[in-house]
Amino acid sequence: MNTVKESVDVAAPLHTAYHQWTHFEEFPRFMEGVDSVTRLDARHNHWRTSVDGVTREFDTETVDQEPEELIAWRTSDGEADRNGVVTFRRLDAGHTRVTLAVDFRPEGPGKQAAAEARGVVDQRVKGDLRRFKEYVEERVRGRIGPE
Repeated sequence: MNTVKESVDVAAPLHTAYHQWTHFEEFPRFMEGVDSVTRLDARHNHWRTSVDGVTREFDTETVDQEPEELIAWRTSDGEADRNGVVTFRRLDAGHTRVTLAVDFRPEGPGKQAAAEARGVVDQRVKGDLRRFKEYVEERVRGRIGPE
């Protein structure tokens, strides 16, 4: 397995950032290549992705969840072999650090395939976190009244 880990500081309270991340069905709004996420039950989601013209479907299972601290998941069925954890750390009353670590098994043999996959996943995670930051901050700015 290879691991990619990235962080972003979001101008939003911890509760808001964490709560927004738990709305998996909204991931297509900020995650590149994610077409849909459907909640199957409290611990399982079904994903449909399209990357470079290839559509994949897979299921994930939440394996650990500490409210306002972390969500850990793994693929449980389908065409992808990944696990991950997203953590949330309060920086101050209005700012949260969100850290996403993704473990993945590259497709294809050899070190070059692994290096290429790592580069692609690294860029995707950076972009997804940047878009998550923008998405949450826009919602915070647009909010009228208390949460």
